Amino acid sequence: MKFTITREKLQEGLSAVAACVPTKTTLPVLSNILIEATSEGIRLSGTDLDIAVSTKVPAEVDTEGAVTLPAKKLVEIVRELPSAAIRITAAGEQRVNLECGRSKFKLLGIPRDDFPNFPPVKFDEPWRVTSGDLQKLIGHVAFAASTEESRPILNGVLWELREDRMRMVATNGHRLAKMDVPVSGATGSADLIVPPKALEQIRRLFDAADEIEIAKSDNHLGFRSGDTLVLTRLIEGPYPNYEQVIPRENDLRATVDKQGLASTLRRVGVVASDQTHRVRLAFSGPILKFTVSTPDLGEAQDEMSVAYDGEPLEIGFNAHYLLEILKYMPTDEVCMTMKAPERAVTIEPVGWDDPAVYLCLVMPLRLVD
Repeated sequence: MKFTITREKLQEGLSAVAACVPTKTTLPVLSNILIEATSEGIRLSGTDLDIAVSTKVPAEVDTEGAVTLPAKKLVEIVRELPSAAIRITAAGEQRVNLECGRSKFKLLGIPRDDFPNFPPVKFDEPWRVTSGDLQKLIGHVAFAASTEESRPILNGVLWELREDRMRMVATNGHRLAKMDVPVSGATGSADLIVPPKALEQIRRLFDAADEIEIAKSDNHLGFRSGDTLVLTRLIEGPYPNYEQVIPRENDLRATVDKQGLASTLRRVGVVASDQTHRVRLAFSGPILKFTVSTPDLGEAQDEMSVAYDGEPLEIGFNAHYLLEILKYMPTDEVCMTMKAPERAVTIEPVGWDDPAVYLCLVMPLRLVD
């Protein structure tokens, strides 16, 4: 294998691939990036066995071949090289010489045969979506997925593909986020449960204007745009019926300033319990009162103005869950709908000038007097 490539192009390709290379692994070859030199240029690939990223980069290839090199060291070396042509030559299956100007390196790799093969995903009749629409869904929903291993199905994001819309839903059982984005020209439908880590790669790698092709095999999903391909293992199993937990009868409505609510929650939350993060909210007329009482720490009280004309209501929340939802709300004001202290509360943006429909839900905490 022998090829010449600009430092900028190599760095661009490495940054695309290196993020999916695991920092700790019991399989040494997974710490490496696969470099394949062909007549069309070079292809760089990395994987942690759950997610794989592959991208093609232009280069002058003298001799075709393939080798894997340590991702971390290769990225560090290329980052520090001057802006000049880099010549990479493989001497055998493992030894690689790298030259750039007066700089010379010898790296020890692992043979290409030891690198895991990517699962075959055929893009014969792919779904086609705009990256901007997909990124909007990911950016507003993926945060709500669970990080606990007790219910693996909730570690994924449910992605419903339909002919006229895309919907993503994520929940950890205590909070939920759901967004619909209208689409046109889609063919067929599917319900997929995708790891958030894979969706984060999509956000990172593709520009908003890109068109992304999406194809599915038995238990893998492929995303392709330009010369970059992302493959991910799907999470298998039935996703919970989230529609059952979204309340339809909440008749108490409060319109609240998002920043004011968030800053007050952070303030009083300082003395909330480290276990529950419980904050009591009392809605009564135009005033929303906040109360925190933690026996071994202290108490806090605060209040702010709201638009609320329902019956007085006291309800408890995990401040962290509420703050997280507010962080992803796209407007300055939010609408909270409630029914009773033990019933789920919905939070939606107010005056959002966007065709997408966004709703979040948070389960209240039991108040202890």
